[in-house]
Amino acid sequence: MFYSWGVELINLAFSGYLISSLLYLVVTWINREPIGRLAYWTAAVSFATHTTALTFRAVAAGRLPFATMHEFILMFAWGVILTYLFVQARFKIPLLGLLVVPMAVLLLGYAAAMNQEIRPLMPALQSYWLQLHVLVAIVAYGAFGVSFGTAVVYLIKNNSGSGLDYLPAKEVLERVMYKSIAIGFPFMTLVLITGAVWAEEVWGRWWSWDPKETWALITWIIYAIYLHARFVRGWQGAKAAWMAVIGFGAVLFTLFGVTILMSGLHSYS
Repeated sequence: MFYSWGVELINLAFSGYLISSLLYLVVTWINREPIGRLAYWTAAVSFATHTTALTFRAVAAGRLPFATMHEFILMFAWGVILTYLFVQARFKIPLLGLLVVPMAVLLLGYAAAMNQEIRPLMPALQSYWLQLHVLVAIVAYGAFGVSFGTAVVYLIKNNSGSGLDYLPAKEVLERVMYKSIAIGFPFMTLVLITGAVWAEEVWGRWWSWDPKETWALITWIIYAIYLHARFVRGWQGAKAAWMAVIGFGAVLFTLFGVTILMSGLHSYS
């Protein structure tokens, strides 16, 4: 019962995110604040539905929904929208919703094409360290997803000259981008640490240069370079925005490219 309800609610959340995305598209053509508010609250209600769906799946499985790639994608989309709702409520960036909410649409659409059955945890996954590993990854990737959307908005505004005056000042976008990465980076550090502890517990070694481990480290290095360049060299503007775009590209490759193109200890994910 809880499983079927969870599936139906995910489908409902998908529809809500899609409607929100279309409303944000309308906002780019007709800059009307009521439409923007409607788009935001549609995403918020869809997020609540999404949260309930994950709760039902957790009850049906008797564990957190993280054991399969399908479940992780559901949680990844959840983390992206959670971060977005907080950022949008604080900074009111209209175009950001058009770039971030469709991520959830694409992620849930991709998850729907995968095997959705609930599977028992294999021995390697029966670890509290893995649960912590997944939870901090959701926070990190959600924050990086919002930094990516903000970076794209910045680049659009930066190249539009005097156009798109309804968007926040570039200084505001720069600050949101930086804060999102500053929040995500410590959690990305915890991703590496908890993953290493889990690996030692399960396989008897802290690091094995597995493709997903390696690309997680590459992702961490990219964001470390961004923060270092900002503090030491004063990097801001378009260069920093492109670093945020490249960093999120590394996130996506770590999650999907490695899984599809490479085999390793994380292949079961």
